[in-house]
Amino acid sequence: MCDIPKSVKDKVWERDNHRCIVCGCCFANPEAHIISRAKGGLGIEENVVTLCRSCHQKLDQSPYGTRIQYINYVLAYIKSKYPNWRKEDVIYVKRPGGD
Repeated sequence: MCDIPKSVKDKVWERDNHRCIVCGCCFANPEAHIISRAKGGLGIEENVVTLCRSCHQKLDQSPYGTRIQYINYVLAYIKSKYPNWRKEDVIYVKRPGGD
């Protein structure tokens, strides 16, 4: 559920104009989760953005202050594309008695 299917990557790549949404680099990939897989983030369009390797690393591994700036930028971007975006809607929640 958290993996990103090729169909989602294709749609995100188009949505993000074939570039890193932060720096505009054309050497980017549509495979950055906004809510990480480790936190249950789903591999759906509303939770995936296109980032270059450098921006992806800064989003995931920068010191807290820098990471928060990247997170806020990415959240503002995704909310501009999906105005009703909610964190709760992009996280896998296992239901009692089910998957």
